[in-house]
Amino acid sequence: MAFKRSSLSLAQIAQEIDAELIGDPDYSLNGLASLEIATASQLSFLSDKKYQSALAETCAGAVILAQFFDSENLKNQLIVENPYVAYAKVSALFATRPSASLNIHPTAVVSKRARLGKNVSVGANCVIEDDVVLEDGCEVLAGTFIGARSVIGGASLLYPNVTIYHDIKIGQNCIIHGGTVVGSDGFGFAPTDDGWLKIQQLGGVRIGNNVEIGSNTSIDRGALTDTIIEDGVIIDNQVHLAHNVKIGARTAIAGRCAIAGSTTIGARCTMGGCVAINGHIEIVDDVHLNGATVVTKSIKEPGVYSSGTLMQDVKQWRKTAVRVSQLEEWVARIKKLEEQLAD
Repeated sequence: MAFKRSSLSLAQIAQEIDAELIGDPDYSLNGLASLEIATASQLSFLSDKKYQSALAETCAGAVILAQFFDSENLKNQLIVENPYVAYAKVSALFATRPSASLNIHPTAVVSKRARLGKNVSVGANCVIEDDVVLEDGCEVLAGTFIGARSVIGGASLLYPNVTIYHDIKIGQNCIIHGGTVVGSDGFGFAPTDDGWLKIQQLGGVRIGNNVEIGSNTSIDRGALTDTIIEDGVIIDNQVHLAHNVKIGARTAIAGRCAIAGSTTIGARCTMGGCVAINGHIEIVDDVHLNGATVVTKSIKEPGVYSSGTLMQDVKQWRKTAVRVSQLEEWVARIKKLEEQLAD
């Protein structure tokens, strides 16, 4: 990335996002903000036509937008094909996360048998066990634990208090946020007359390249084979993936989703918040699940799926709930009427 400074000229930003520049190329900008609150020293963007009216009132020093927006009142513009993607690229230019220290903190406990690549950073109170591999450019921030024989791919970032159990493989350019646990035991128990007998979880977790996992997410290790997350997957906060789940490439999973064991999710799928998916089923590529959808059987065709009831006024909802409880009675009455008509 060519630029990562406190202020950038419009020309520098235009070059980074391959934009057509309208206005003063030397105009200086020091941050990003929404159209409503941006100041003359900040850059903003517009990607949705329903916010077009905000352009007339914004005080932003420059705006990223598409050609078709009415922007005659703006002195400085960056015209791109996809303003939202351009905004994502620009956000990296103004990122505020401190740079890595590129050293091993004196309070970190690093096994002599661990292998650390070039330009690796290990923060305070981290524990790195035997035969761990941290490839070039890894950042492991304070309080993180990495268990024996685990491998963290190059340029990956583990935020504070991440827990990586033993025998976990994480690819390159991954980001795992604070409080997340990768490789905890799956929920495997055999019933006996004396109670539950624990089934040892002998698999691991394999995570591909360019994966981002949010905070306080739990990813269980496999029972016999590995739990697998393929390249480019993004997972939000407070998600649970049970043992032997497989997530296809570039799938996106929003917060508080839960996927039960041995389920396979295809590539390029999306899940809204609080989706619940049963175990031992398969969902094909390009399936999109709206928020709070409950999936109890395999989905064999791409498309958009929903379940549950929409929000209603509580009085109306109570009536609806009663009607649902009466469905069996109504079905029986309808069948009886159909039989009478048939006679």
